[in-house]
Amino acid sequence: MDTQTLRERITLIQSKREALLRLLEQPNLGTLRIDVNQALEEIDDLMEEFERTFPDLKNAS
Repeated sequence: MDTQTLRERITLIQSKREALLRLLEQPNLGTLRIDVNQALEEIDDLMEEFERTFPDLKNAS
């Protein structure tokens, strides 16, 4: 995978995180809130691992 493709995929993941944050603001989320929180935690873990593995690409957005 080339650097540009990797950056594009990281940018896509970061945009999905923003969508989850907006979803979390909804008052009628109910028990889905647990799943949204879990997804956010997993994205954060993924981004941390990415930054450790590819420190030169961490500013991909």
